Amino acid sequence: ITLAWLHLQINIKMYDADDNLDLPSYQDVVDASKILDSVAHRTPIQTSRTLDNELGVNTFIKCENLQRMGAFKFRGGYNAVNHCKDAAKGILTYSSGNHAQAIALASKLHGIPATIIMPTDAPPLKLQATKSYGGNVIFYDRYTEKRDEVAKRVKETLPAGTVFIPPYDHKYVIAGQGTVGKEMIDDLQSESVTLDYLFVCVGGGGLISGMSLAAKALSPNTKIIGVEPEAGNDAQQSLQEGRIVHIETPRTIADGAQTQHLGILTFAIMKKHVSQMITVTDEELVDEMKFFGERMKMVVEPTGCLGLAGLRKMVKSGEVRNGSACGVVISGGNIGLKRYCELISSSHSSLH
Repeated sequence: ITLAWLHLQINIKMYDADDNLDLPSYQDVVDASKILDSVAHRTPIQTSRTLDNELGVNTFIKCENLQRMGAFKFRGGYNAVNHCKDAAKGILTYSSGNHAQAIALASKLHGIPATIIMPTDAPPLKLQATKSYGGNVIFYDRYTEKRDEVAKRVKETLPAGTVFIPPYDHKYVIAGQGTVGKEMIDDLQSESVTLDYLFVCVGGGGLISGMSLAAKALSPNTKIIGVEPEAGNDAQQSLQEGRIVHIETPRTIADGAQTQHLGILTFAIMKKHVSQMITVTDEELVDEMKFFGERMKMVVEPTGCLGLAGLRKMVKSGEVRNGSACGVVISGGNIGLKRYCELISSSHSSLH
């Protein structure tokens, strides 16, 4: 039985995804924060008067592009590896890049070998970093092969006791990602700021699931908005239809959000806590890359721009009221300079 088969079995409208699931709780997020203390960076929250004046809201940007290995994924990866460190003979995962780096680095820090399945078109910078952290990389074609099936085949060749840690549908991965939300809300509330909205990028749902656990415990009136690429709106469809919707691998510059479906755990959490799912175009992501670079002096990868692009879209539509306190998460900054320069200097028509 593969994960792909399991996901197909729950593709039924009346299925209650909460039944018999070992879902993470806010306490798991608290526990993860203790494990990550002094290991992960407590990333800063930045503001921009230019942005606030332009949008008419108060924006607070959590900079996970400044996290170890350049993305929030380190939190969940380290937490998950830490929980199995005593028994694991090796770690196996698949990822387009950021989770790959996270698992490779976390495994290295725990002294455990890691095997990483990556797509043949993975960003060169992410591939290079994964290898530099000691990950043994195996390639697959994300457009013609199903990575769950590839992972099953690869695991059969690895030593007994190898533990598979997926990119998002894992209790301790979700809990680790939730520490982004706990930190952000704790830091803002210490300055007497309560968020009205929290904009989070969505691929498989690990980040928004974990952050929503923290937000609902610490700031229950905050509306959580998920943002995904227009070309890959499986999460939006899933929440609308009440079931996990599977799509073909989306073709988008947001490589960190090229997922085909939500996870069983992430879907169960998202349907409880996420207020709304919206989509943005690749062109809008490039516009935010330019904004971050020009006005905030930060290099941000396309996926990391989803949150701000979503906020800007909802302000323009009038859905976010003037003067609102809006949290935005930059998920990562892992993009090669050549690709970065290509995107920010491109015309919108050249993206297609």
